[in-house]
Amino acid sequence: MSEPLLHQLAQRAGLARDWIDANNRPQHVSDEVLRQVLEALGHPAADDAQLRDSLANIAHSDDAEHVPPLLTADAGKPLALRRYFAAGSPVQCRLEDGTELQLRLDAESRLPGQLPVGYHQLQVEGHAFTLAVAPAGCVSLHDRVNEPPARCWGLSAQLYSLRRPGDGGFGDCMALEQLARSAAERGADALAISPIHALSAFDQQHYSPYSPSSRLLLNTLYASPAAILGERAMRLAVQACGLEQTLERLEQEPLVDWPRAAEARHGLLQALYKDFSQGEHPQRSDFDSFREAAGEALEHHCRFEVLQAEAVDRGLGADWRNWPEAWRDPYHAEVQSFAASYPARIEFHAFCQWLTERSLQRAQEAARGNGMAIGLIADLAVGADGAGSQAWSRQDELLAKLTVGAPPDILNRSGQAWGICGFSPEGLKRNGYRAFIEMLRANLAHAGGLRIDHVMGLRRLWVIPPGAKPSDGAYLNYPLDDLLRLLALESVRHEAIILGEDLGTVPEGLREALAEKNVLGMRVLPFEQASPGNFTPILDWPDNALATTGTHDLAPLGGWLQNRDIDWSQRLQLIDAATELHWRHDRQKEHAGLRRTLESNYGPLEDNDAVIDAAIRYVGHTRAPLVLVPLEDLLGCDEQPNLPGTTSGHPNWRRRFARPARELLDDEDAARRLELLAQAREQAWERDR
Repeated sequence: MSEPLLHQLAQRAGLARDWIDANNRPQHVSDEVLRQVLEALGHPAADDAQLRDSLANIAHSDDAEHVPPLLTADAGKPLALRRYFAAGSPVQCRLEDGTELQLRLDAESRLPGQLPVGYHQLQVEGHAFTLAVAPAGCVSLHDRVNEPPARCWGLSAQLYSLRRPGDGGFGDCMALEQLARSAAERGADALAISPIHALSAFDQQHYSPYSPSSRLLLNTLYASPAAILGERAMRLAVQACGLEQTLERLEQEPLVDWPRAAEARHGLLQALYKDFSQGEHPQRSDFDSFREAAGEALEHHCRFEVLQAEAVDRGLGADWRNWPEAWRDPYHAEVQSFAASYPARIEFHAFCQWLTERSLQRAQEAARGNGMAIGLIADLAVGADGAGSQAWSRQDELLAKLTVGAPPDILNRSGQAWGICGFSPEGLKRNGYRAFIEMLRANLAHAGGLRIDHVMGLRRLWVIPPGAKPSDGAYLNYPLDDLLRLLALESVRHEAIILGEDLGTVPEGLREALAEKNVLGMRVLPFEQASPGNFTPILDWPDNALATTGTHDLAPLGGWLQNRDIDWSQRLQLIDAATELHWRHDRQKEHAGLRRTLESNYGPLEDNDAVIDAAIRYVGHTRAPLVLVPLEDLLGCDEQPNLPGTTSGHPNWRRRFARPARELLDDEDAARRLELLAQAREQAWERDR
């Protein structure tokens, strides 16, 4: 096989042969890995003949005759179209509001930059396409406050960890609504939550919110039916299912028992739907309007849920990639016929989505209605399960044959495979970025902000071929400029801020590109050290990133100060003795350095509680436009929600708080720390205005 042809194909397909690792050392992707990844991308590369055919196919798709269905442009700037059209060509424009305009390309085949922000329909030389004109950047927090600069603050919460009476064993949107009201009453501007994407209905042993079946729909376990249908309907459903004692036991558990809790909730939803579907329910019109507005994305997801259940019953398995060929195509006549045969089963899943969407809407309305400047900040997972609903319904736009992960680095010497798939750059372009746009809209529908997990995925993703080790992958490049323009456009349309989780190995120049578009980066206190114990001074924290004391993947400050994360890693044999010793030695330096830094600002600290108090004040005094404090730090917890690199041994995504959501912030430690945070933010604003 010709190496030049292989390397040329890899370059044309967006694969990087050379890259720099976390230790700043150059790395090289082997030809065998390139070949496997290219195959999974749909570019056969087994021999020279296949390489030439694949190169020809890419060249054909990039031909000037193939005008993409969607192009992006910056508002007020001309758009170069020399590749596709001749100078002086007339342009027919139908703006998003229906206005008709007649323009002409200039002498350099550029479209004048006079079209307003929005999605417009253009025709040039017989070619029709959409032009997405983007604003200069995403919504800025400084635009959301009465008196800039923004020095906002808020909380972050794992939704399932919240409690309320009658919750069935895990937090839901009603508990979220209660927490939102409580936080807003105390002056919070935002409440960031864990992802609420739809998960697999048939694998309740894998409940990570970052491994969704679909990022277009919601996890219906989080619905709060009593808030939508009434307490009486919920009570009757519990009685009809005989679940009184089961639910009571689940609510008493210190950890979420996901399989049992999900089974009980599913039974309740079935009973509620049975009552809803009999006769003319007073909320039927609202449900019907929701279903119509949700359109194809909802219909496909509901059909997938029913098909998947049928496939499992027939012994075909839950992974659609192993189903009969007809069922693997969401548009196949056999799928249409199947759906028509089971209208009630399809409608049930739409009903569950309706309940969840309306429940989430209530929580956001409670947050904004009680004074939050932002309200809920949703969390967007970096990918979706290749065996799930989104990959099935958008097969040309998601790479179901490749797993997203991370190459070996300092903390994960073997690399990581996250068990999810990302978008296809070529598929996105072929389909006018449909899957990306609909995903943004779905997640911004009832949120004042969106956190993008692993925001580096807008620039590149580490993709791993089937059956390969995480180290045997390659970086796949994405059309960053187009994605950022669409992100800014949707941010402005939804009046929502955008946060980018930029922790880890960040490509050169990406943080600057994100900042230029008003995408806030993320700075985490334990990571803000030039060397162990040398913490970043308050005024050196950037003003283009949010500040926080921790994340769901780290030990809370209380646990960090006790080395709980190191203890867990040692107990589960995730590290060897030498690594453990080195880690503990560095942590001693970090403890001493943090205490030294905090005491230089706030005086002597008697105990760990005082250190946590001072740490929250510390991030509050930075120039960050937004400070988020996890509930775990507010309450002084010592256990983390998730221990990366584990699927067993540690209770990932299961920990719950002891007190009900409406009372959490009345906790003595929480109340004191909220007051300290609010004061620090006010002082930071006074200093910087």
